[in-house]
Amino acid sequence: MQRLTALFSAALLATGLMTATAHAQQTQEPAQDPMATQQAPAQDFSDEQLQQFADASQEIAVISQEYTQRLQEAEDESAQQEVRTEANDRMIEVVEDSGLDVDTFNAIGQSIQQDPEMMQRVQEMANPS
Repeated sequence: MQRLTALFSAALLATGLMTATAHAQQTQEPAQDPMATQQAPAQDFSDEQLQQFADASQEIAVISQEYTQRLQEAEDESAQQEVRTEANDRMIEVVEDSGLDVDTFNAIGQSIQQDPEMMQRVQEMANPS
């Protein structure tokens, strides 16, 4: 159970990197109400989406561990930024390969932090008995 919590924590931490890059890479879109992006409303996600999140989270946790080690070994800020960018690109690829987009992945991540029942469902999907 602690391992799963750590796994999701690592994945959610990693999504912070993905969010910044994904938004920077997006083309200009019509302005949205800033309050709409401040707090994710409780959403209903399908079991398929939650399973995709669980699968992607497990892969992202592995990537996060690998790149944390490389980040610590980086010699200077430039090298650290290169490691972060590479890690971010791999995490985005994992999320997209899972069938989710980064925004949906992040929305699920925020929802499970606020909804213990959803967290439990995702943990069970990540660790089937």
